[in-house]
Amino acid sequence: MHLVCSTSNLTDFAVSTESDILGLSLTCVNHLHRDPYIMLLEEIQQSLDWVCGGVDPNLEGNGGPACVQFLPPVQRLLETLLIAFIALLEMAVTWPHLKVPSHTEHNSGGAERPMKKVLLVLLCLTLGVEIGLKFASRTIIYILNPCHMLSIVQIYLLAAPPSKTVAVVFRMQMVALHGPFLALVLPVLNTRLLPCETMVYWLQHILIYFVIPPYLMKIGGVYTTEPLSKFSWCMFTTGFMFLYHLVFLQALGMLLEVNLNNVICPATSDPFYGRWYRMCALIHQHALVPVHEKIYTFFALLLLPRRNQACNGEIMHKEE
Repeated sequence: MHLVCSTSNLTDFAVSTESDILGLSLTCVNHLHRDPYIMLLEEIQQSLDWVCGGVDPNLEGNGGPACVQFLPPVQRLLETLLIAFIALLEMAVTWPHLKVPSHTEHNSGGAERPMKKVLLVLLCLTLGVEIGLKFASRTIIYILNPCHMLSIVQIYLLAAPPSKTVAVVFRMQMVALHGPFLALVLPVLNTRLLPCETMVYWLQHILIYFVIPPYLMKIGGVYTTEPLSKFSWCMFTTGFMFLYHLVFLQALGMLLEVNLNNVICPATSDPFYGRWYRMCALIHQHALVPVHEKIYTFFALLLLPRRNQACNGEIMHKEE
């Protein structure tokens, strides 16, 4: 067999190779001479695509320019300053009055330890599926919403050994339970489009509201609530949550044009939908949070079977 290669073929190959090399060289030169600032912005944009690239601004209350412009800039700034001042004042006034139990032991018997691990695994799986769905939809930014943060806090409470830190975290998360309560009463499901997203939503909120807090209260010890007649932890945590929303979530939401926990524009299910919805929230949340926390604690202590131990504020226990 003879391999025959004509002169014209060799010439065409040489020209093609030279063209490819020249094109590659020009590409490299252009890349090296590009503005580093523009290159940095493009890299940041690409890295943020998996964080919030899937947020659909066409869905009402989801985000986008219309959501960011829902409130006039001056009104947004004045509301932020006012609410932040009130929140800091609440935290400063109640700080000297914050008390935690001196005992850090709990009476978890052998039957309760496996149940604690079961709840830990179940909540981890639920939150893991939720995070996976957020990655799949490129909306992982929503993991910063309070109910997801509350899920992470409860995972810590189920996993961590008894300590004063656990007691502090437990008391604060008890106040924050009004968040999943509102999510159950006024669910926002129009942004959940993937299979199982709605089911995971309900499972997660049922776990963090109806299951895990009462179970931890039943164990007692460090898992104790503030006395029903005291409001220091309640007001301190309320101020902390307003700062989390108005400082952290709002700044991030405005930067990325994502409506994190409806702090940029109101949800479609908000009964106070309108320009002054955030001032309405300032009023009704300061009324709802303490009332909800005390009612939740009262009925939990009343209905849960408990051992004879001085905990959960006033000694309230059901005889076994």
